[in-house]
Amino acid sequence: MPFRYQGPAAVLASCAAIFFPGSFIFGFPGVMAAYWQETFDVSRADVGQTLFFVLAGAGIFMFLVGRLQERIGTAWTTVIGALLYSTAALLVSRATSIHGVYGWAFMVGSSSAFVYVPTLTVVQRWYPRWRGLYAGLVSMCFGISGALMAPLFNHLLGRLGFADMAASLGSFMFFVAILLAPFIRPPAAPAPVPNADNATLMSLDGFQSLRTRSFWLLWAMFACVGAAGVSMVTLSAGYGLHVGLTMTQALAILMAFNITNGVSRLLSGFLSDITGRKIVMCTAFFAAGMAYYLLPFVSHVAAVSILAAVIGFAFGTLFAVSAPLVSDCFGMQHFGSIFGLVFTAFGFVSGAIGPWLGGYLLDVYPGNYHLVFGYMGSLLLVSAVMVWVISPAVECTF
Repeated sequence: MPFRYQGPAAVLASCAAIFFPGSFIFGFPGVMAAYWQETFDVSRADVGQTLFFVLAGAGIFMFLVGRLQERIGTAWTTVIGALLYSTAALLVSRATSIHGVYGWAFMVGSSSAFVYVPTLTVVQRWYPRWRGLYAGLVSMCFGISGALMAPLFNHLLGRLGFADMAASLGSFMFFVAILLAPFIRPPAAPAPVPNADNATLMSLDGFQSLRTRSFWLLWAMFACVGAAGVSMVTLSAGYGLHVGLTMTQALAILMAFNITNGVSRLLSGFLSDITGRKIVMCTAFFAAGMAYYLLPFVSHVAAVSILAAVIGFAFGTLFAVSAPLVSDCFGMQHFGSIFGLVFTAFGFVSGAIGPWLGGYLLDVYPGNYHLVFGYMGSLLLVSAVMVWVISPAVECTF
């Protein structure tokens, strides 16, 4: 393939490759929840625990994948990811209990790490001056895949039945992934990665990054914003019902959150290339923090939806801009392993300090959304401050 086509081909292949695990994570459980609940005779809470296993799988393997792709290359790493989510689909088609679904969720979460890290690495290396735009594009394809594939999942479930549908999807997706993998490769000689001051940045490895203040600020920021963002998935409908809205109106709040969560990934990434990462992230996090503070004082579906959309925008911004911010701080040579280390904050901490703690507070203080939303808003405002003081880490600081 001529060199001038290799960059666009790598971007298209990366977006298509991340679409598959994204559709399994964000679309499949929602469509299959009622089927699993009835078939395995479990509660909605039992089905909802699939998210924990998804995050655990992603959190465990993000750092390991970053190291692995440096050894075997980005193309082979994505093949391993495809093998994981395809095998998971075949295994869940034969599941006899909800524990089989949990195993599927863990494998799919793990597979997302094997695809997400290489694709983010490849597109940033091909287009170093527009890293935010292309990282945002990959992240957007990951985020919106569930919404696009959910109707197809529902159609196939009714037409083929669960077992045949899952097995067919696993086989088809693996076949397509094998075709895409050869294109998911970085350029042989990437251009230098400029930092915010247009100076070439020294590249640190994963262990060196752990000795910098910037890494731990990024890690804490990812945990806090991830917690506040993912909490809206569980809090939105509950708050809508609490203020007297119908279930349809309450779900509209969640829809508003999801729409901006997807759209913002491309828009924020693009804006961060023009105005700078800090400005985009600080603005989004500050606005979302204020939205959380205002939520307990509004009850009309339109007003609540608008505030939820602001929070969704910040959540999407986190995933779109954090990747190029990591490479701004530490360079691209070991981006995969360092980003994987940062992502452990979301995989292991965000779920505990966000949805779990928020639910616990509502159990202890029923209906006290002032307390819960105030806590979530504070996480976002603190994150805006942390982002502002992050700087490129060219040497170990402690």
